[in-house]
Amino acid sequence: MDSVHALRGLLDLGKELRIVVNVAVMGAGSWGTTLAKVFADAGNPVTLWARRSELAEAIQQRHENADYLPGIALPQSLVATTDAAEALSGAEIVVCAVPSQTLRKNLASWGTSISPDATVVSISKGIEADTHLRMSQVIAESADIPAERIVVLSGPNLAKEIAQEHPAATVIAGIDEARAQMVQAAVSTDYLRPYTNTDVVGAEIGGACKNVIALACGIAAGRGLGDNTLATLITRGLAEISRLGESLGADPRTFAGLAGLGDLVATCMSPLSRNRTFGERLGRGGTLDEAKKATNGQVAEGVISSRSIYQLAQQQGVEMPITRAVLAVCHESVAVDETVAMLMGRSKKSE
Repeated sequence: MDSVHALRGLLDLGKELRIVVNVAVMGAGSWGTTLAKVFADAGNPVTLWARRSELAEAIQQRHENADYLPGIALPQSLVATTDAAEALSGAEIVVCAVPSQTLRKNLASWGTSISPDATVVSISKGIEADTHLRMSQVIAESADIPAERIVVLSGPNLAKEIAQEHPAATVIAGIDEARAQMVQAAVSTDYLRPYTNTDVVGAEIGGACKNVIALACGIAAGRGLGDNTLATLITRGLAEISRLGESLGADPRTFAGLAGLGDLVATCMSPLSRNRTFGERLGRGGTLDEAKKATNGQVAEGVISSRSIYQLAQQQGVEMPITRAVLAVCHESVAVDETVAMLMGRSKKSE
């Protein structure tokens, strides 16, 4: 079944569509596993690719990803494998669920196995370190996939809450609106409500930059600073995210929605946010290695992206003082108290 063409026909008739498509989720971390569950709960055949054989076997046999989502029962229909070609065979939707800085390397080995008309969904939130490309651009360049076949899924999507089926919403942004609507139809459940958008740039910039602002909020909380400070960081963080996004051609309205403010608030405020938790440990005086131990041995995405986002902002001539402060703490060994003083001592101006 050509799901995109079928959807276009039904949309022309003014009909809402619920469809069943073959889905491959490439990456068995917390968010990849959660989305595999959502797609399966929506009635789709889903194959989840895991890098480690022991993890794939555990998911296949016990229907649980104890490494990332302990205690969450996964659908019996969900298939797990370490064979990328097997996972991608016949997949109409391919979800890229690996960390942003490894996406290019993984696509180098997956690319030839992706069906020529498959819709590729990016859920990684970051800016590539060397190229300063957004993830959809990395997919297009490294796997030779037209931008029209790529959509971005972003929003206030804390994996554990969605895996527990707490009601939530997300945004699916794509240049080809019919493809975005096809993914919307395939991932819609009674606990996850997807909205569509055509602003890919805005969705990706919001998703990447909010991790850095969440680190700043975590650092502030770790220093014992209060809600006024956090509200200030979130609000001014949104302002600098919007400036960067608009300089790259994003629709400013995106940043007032789920992929902007919604994602920012959830990531900055929730103890489930790895970036917030990582920052909090830094704020308490911990080193990067100590903060990494507090987040299951993983470096928060915002630590890695702070440098590439700030460099991209410099290229665009955009001022991002909070991002600059996080970069200083994470990569230049600048003391937290010194960065707070630096931010508060900036020149006065109109908001």
